[in-house]
Amino acid sequence: MSMRIRTSALTALTVAGLAAGTVLTAPAAGAAAKAAAPTFLSASQLPPHPTSSWTAGPVTEGFPEELGLCVSVEGVPSYDYRHRQFWTDLDTTAVQLTVVTGTADQAKNLAKHYDDLVRTCADRIDESSPDVEAEGRDYGRLPVEEGARVRGLHTETSWGASDIALMSVGRDGRTVTVVKWGQMGDFRDAPVAAFKKTTSTAVDKLY
Repeated sequence: MSMRIRTSALTALTVAGLAAGTVLTAPAAGAAAKAAAPTFLSASQLPPHPTSSWTAGPVTEGFPEELGLCVSVEGVPSYDYRHRQFWTDLDTTAVQLTVVTGTADQAKNLAKHYDDLVRTCADRIDESSPDVEAEGRDYGRLPVEEGARVRGLHTETSWGASDIALMSVGRDGRTVTVVKWGQMGDFRDAPVAAFKKTTSTAVDKLY
């Protein structure tokens, strides 16, 4: 799904009905802040685009709004959030979030929380907007560090807009990463194998 949401219906979904999740235990004061910053993906490590190269933005503090359709900070402690955006010349975009928690157990809980949000995203979209049909797919777990899982999401509006996204959640120790790729299209346009490689690289680079 294109990260630059092109419809007001999808934009509204980031506010209505998509903040579900369990409140997690907060880290000890200052614990996450003392952690070394994880390394992010580079543009060359994104799934290759057939006609355009990727551009990487700077690593930025905070939670990226581009994840707001499925993943949010609602009910999550104030961890150390950083993100990096990527884009091509042809409306294909991506974003990577890293979250440094206080302990490995907190990171494990956070990774499960984020994966649950991604897993249930299509159902929440269907429930919150009668003008949008959504379908999610599970592309399986990856054996990298403490594990990662890749999922897909296709949305189609009543006026014909069709977007495809691939999302993954992975963990290394007390750090969690979420990666999202998206463009116009459907599941046939999703570079699943290449995105799995990108996800494995992202988790490997956390520390």
